[in-house]
Amino acid sequence: MPRKRTRSRHTALRTPGADYTIHVLGDRRAPLRDFYHFLLRRPWHVTIVAISATFLVANAIFAIGYLLTGGVGHARPGSFLDAFFFSVETMGTIGYGALYPESTAANVLMVAESITSLTLTALATGLVFAKFSRSTARIVFSREAVISPVDGVPTLMFRISNQRGNNRIVDVQIRAVIVRKQIHSEGHTFYPMIDMHLTREHALSLARSWSVMHVIDSSSPLYGRTPETVAAEESELGVMVVGLDETTMQPIHASHQYFAKQILWGARHSDILSEAENGDLVLDMDKFDATEPTAPIAEFPYPRAG
Repeated sequence: MPRKRTRSRHTALRTPGADYTIHVLGDRRAPLRDFYHFLLRRPWHVTIVAISATFLVANAIFAIGYLLTGGVGHARPGSFLDAFFFSVETMGTIGYGALYPESTAANVLMVAESITSLTLTALATGLVFAKFSRSTARIVFSREAVISPVDGVPTLMFRISNQRGNNRIVDVQIRAVIVRKQIHSEGHTFYPMIDMHLTREHALSLARSWSVMHVIDSSSPLYGRTPETVAAEESELGVMVVGLDETTMQPIHASHQYFAKQILWGARHSDILSEAENGDLVLDMDKFDATEPTAPIAEFPYPRAG
């Protein structure tokens, strides 16, 4: 028996901050199967609209069925509104009693609607519960990554922050990779992911701000690179943060990408932590993305290949 083929589609993926769009050819989708996961990822208003639209459409379909059977007692002849309201009463298990099925066909249709109502109610309840119980991270990343000397050694840095001020993320793990274009001797283009060793890849908790650092030494994939070579290689810095929400103790994660134009050479992030006159510490999150220049790139002790 030949395999059933699914329709091939074209998908365009646009990554924020990128200068290009990824066009995926031959994408095979299963919209009905993926619809549940789609709603889990969407904002609440999208989910509410989807549930409401499904409820209204289902009632409209059954209303047409009641009109065709003509078996709703006390309904005005040919009235779609009366049939629709009777369907809502049936699906919502309200049953005011003014309208009722009075024919065998209408009663059969009422049974079918009751089964449909149970199924839709179970699906909607499960979806709402899953969204309520699903922990989401409010981790933000600094707008740019910067490269500047730290103790005389060139270092790549970026900031991450937990925007839930009254909540911590515990047992935080952070990973970073750089993706860049390579052309093999056979002429094939390849985009390998190269791990970047961070000075600290684990933290007990993340409350407000954490500066992530990568030392550019001989083992770094940025060794010998310049802003021009990084741009020519179409380099992208990918970051993943994983931890546990201390309130729900459920795993959460966040990811971010820095493209070549979002890596500032010869700059550092402005200080956001200061001490007030009374000795209190002040954390100024308005400066979270602020940067300031350091020594010119030509004066950096950046290693150069060869």
